[in-house]
Amino acid sequence: MTVAHLDKTSHAIGLMSGTSADGIDAALVQITGSGAETRVDLMEFDFVPFPSDLRDTILRSSEISTARVDEICRLDVILGEWFAKAALVLCVKAGEKPEMIDFIGSHGQTIHHLPELTTVHEFSTRSSLQLGDPSVIAERTGITTISDFRARDLAAGGQGAPLVPIVDYLLYASAELSRVLLNIGGIANLTHVPAGCALEEDIAFDTGPGNMLLDALVMEITNGALSFDRDGEIASRGTESAELLNILMANPYLTLEPPKSTGREMFGHKAISEILTWRGKISDEDLVATLTSFTVESIADAIDRHVTSRETAEEILVSGGGAKNPSLMRLLETRLKKHRIRDLEALGMLSEAKEAVAFAVLANETVSGKPGNVPGATGATHPVVLGVIAPGAGARFSVD
Repeated sequence: MTVAHLDKTSHAIGLMSGTSADGIDAALVQITGSGAETRVDLMEFDFVPFPSDLRDTILRSSEISTARVDEICRLDVILGEWFAKAALVLCVKAGEKPEMIDFIGSHGQTIHHLPELTTVHEFSTRSSLQLGDPSVIAERTGITTISDFRARDLAAGGQGAPLVPIVDYLLYASAELSRVLLNIGGIANLTHVPAGCALEEDIAFDTGPGNMLLDALVMEITNGALSFDRDGEIASRGTESAELLNILMANPYLTLEPPKSTGREMFGHKAISEILTWRGKISDEDLVATLTSFTVESIADAIDRHVTSRETAEEILVSGGGAKNPSLMRLLETRLKKHRIRDLEALGMLSEAKEAVAFAVLANETVSGKPGNVPGATGATHPVVLGVIAPGAGARFSVD
């Protein structure tokens, strides 16, 4: 099957729900060209929160001890409905009719990510599961939907992540500056784009926890009254525990060489349960301060270990929810004081929209018939066109 991208300029929607599973980021963009010629303008952004009971279902379905196959089966359809709703709400907010949208790129909701090579039933496999049925999205919106981006990279020997490096390169590469694109979501990830580099020279990987452990801890100590440490206020009242921080930094994931990716399997329920055993030994404020320091130190260590030990990095551009946490950002600036640290918004991109925009761009590469993975980042044996296409009622592409 080949897909012809008929228009040089497209209106597209990118949809993303991260490991925090708190809701859907939706970005409406105008994309001109593809590949090295890609130009993107953000037209509108919205965040559609999940109701608490749906979030609970997602988190329960992400844990081996509590997941149920019937619940996961239904959840795939339910999340398809929610992603479709987010796209339609965004269209209303932007004053854009759905029939004027060329395509949707939906990452879906990751339920489980198993990037390590494992032999099962005589086959060596890596696997990753994202829910949010693209057929439901296409049916409800009438818009051609591209989803399941990780699967083809996994089939080509990669980890299926990270997928944003090609977008970081296309949108933020500089001939003069060596840049690190750092996104602090539930999991923190980075892309290093050396000055004047080729795409193949990108270094990209998940550094470890972003907001995931912090958010889970805050929900626990506030009995669900707060879902995150707003403005880093709780952390600002505490003092980090050097002993606990050293234990956390001994996590074996942190010393793995890229390519590598991680998720709730490493930094989810089990990790937070172990951290909660420290309640009573130190104050809740000290626990939050220590986890904030852990996020920062694991990021800084990754940059020291895997980036600046090989190349320079004059500028670090930060996006994601962590960029809005003053306590975290102050620590990051202190720890990485040799680098200029800026919010991605300094380059004109809304920080919280970055990853949703990325999946609109990845979908654009798909409908243009171009590879969307970076083998050096994922470990795949070769570049591949990503995604599965569910045509919409008003599809503006020819499918042969």
